[in-house]
Amino acid sequence: MPKPLPPIPPPPPDLRLTSPSEVRALLASWDFHPSRVLGQNFLIDRNILTILLDAAELAPADTVIEPGPGLGVLTQELLQAGVTLTAVEKDPRLAAFLRLRFPGHPRFTLLEGDVLRAPLPTLFASPAVKLVSNLPYAVAARLLLEILSLPALPARIVVTVQREVADRMAAAPGTPDYGLLSIRLQRHYAVRTLKTISPTCFWPAPEVRSAISLLVRRPAPLGGPAPEADLADLLRHVFSQRRKTLARSLRPFSPDPAAALAALSLPPETRPETVPPDLWPPLLHALQATRK
Repeated sequence: MPKPLPPIPPPPPDLRLTSPSEVRALLASWDFHPSRVLGQNFLIDRNILTILLDAAELAPADTVIEPGPGLGVLTQELLQAGVTLTAVEKDPRLAAFLRLRFPGHPRFTLLEGDVLRAPLPTLFASPAVKLVSNLPYAVAARLLLEILSLPALPARIVVTVQREVADRMAAAPGTPDYGLLSIRLQRHYAVRTLKTISPTCFWPAPEVRSAISLLVRRPAPLGGPAPEADLADLLRHVFSQRRKTLARSLRPFSPDPAAALAALSLPPETRPETVPPDLWPPLLHALQATRK
């Protein structure tokens, strides 16, 4: 039989989660080993916390969603800012620790489970909601894309992500990192990379660099409204064949892709990485018009 895991003791009131030695000692006391698969790299840097909180522009009336709270280092700061907070934690032992750390807090709700299976339309029911998180690497890009399909998009997103993901989110047309993630996010948000983060700002230190990304929702999506699922299918297809010209790669979407491109003054030899975010919805509509 496997050795039973030690119970999780109540955390000391003076616990400093920005101290690597205290974090290591805490986890050792209940034989907890951070999972690389779940992206459990706990933020331990006070300066990074300050940047996250400042970028979130928090007010006491705000509602905030925090996926992957881990040990609650950011959770504590968010609650001290006076917001109403819902955190979603997949690891049952970390969830148990958070319940001990914030027992009965009137502005704190903890959901235990995978955020990708959480009731996202309910969590983000209001367009005023903010997403602030040290996002687990394994779910970051997928979660952000899932959010784009919601009826109400969060007003502001401030997250730490893998630097590679941050580069793709903020990439400009014509650059190697520009693609589906860039276009879909930039249609709805002004995206900026605020800071590159050293691995030493986390424990255990990840093998890659991280970054803080800020996304501020636009008043209206670039290029106008478009069905997100259809747009995602189009982008997924053309960027899987990014070496092909659009006149060739768009053939499954239209009997006359050249006509759809001409309607937007795009030459047949145009490649997908050169088309800015605001032209993709009109191109989708033009392609659909050629099928009628």
